Amino acid sequence: MRYQLYYWPGIQGRGEFVRLALEDAGADYADVARGKGGVAAMQKFIDGKRLAQPPFAPPFLKAGKLIVAQTANILFYLGPRLKLAPRDEAGRLWVHQLQLTISDFVLEIHDTHHPIAGRLYFEDQRAAARWRSADFLHYRLPKFLGYFERVLKANGGTYCVGRRGSYVDLSLFQVVEGLRYAFPKSMKRFEKKIPGLIALHDRVAKRPGVKAYLNSPRRLPFNEWGIFRYYKELDG
Repeated sequence: MRYQLYYWPGIQGRGEFVRLALEDAGADYADVARGKGGVAAMQKFIDGKRLAQPPFAPPFLKAGKLIVAQTANILFYLGPRLKLAPRDEAGRLWVHQLQLTISDFVLEIHDTHHPIAGRLYFEDQRAAARWRSADFLHYRLPKFLGYFERVLKANGGTYCVGRRGSYVDLSLFQVVEGLRYAFPKSMKRFEKKIPGLIALHDRVAKRPGVKAYLNSPRRLPFNEWGIFRYYKELDG
């Protein structure tokens, strides 16, 4: 099956978690909105005038006649099909639970630079962003990354679930990459407390599909329009 991924062009954003899974598995897919007329086509799905179950927002995935939205939900669907999730139901639910926790974490990361409203510019909420980022770096980042460090250790230290790796490991790679971009000074200090996650990040980066993707023009650079944004004043 040729999958069609719909997400905003020009940023990695939440769509990147889906891209990493597709790229790691060598899946046949089109990043539709990056092509001519792709954004307009994506918007038609969101408007939902002809759909009984329209997606609220990208990312969403079209697989044949099926449309699946929400990052964690897309990965829950793709996981077994791309061999990036356990075969048993309990294992698939455990991976999904971890991905939902990553989704919570990603929202908190985004809110460090947009703590008041997403529609406002960073400059309109700079003071609140400084306060939110300080709280995030002191309390929330250690809480989330510490949790995943424990999960990884409990599974033997190689992957979070199973022996072959899952889409959760790919997502944690992206989280570490993004945090290093957004908070380079803070992450440099903190990484010694999460050696397992850093080793996992490096391990994922060497997986053939991921390595090829990272070295290709399909991997967009981080910028100040996505989830992970670098503002020097927020990197305490």
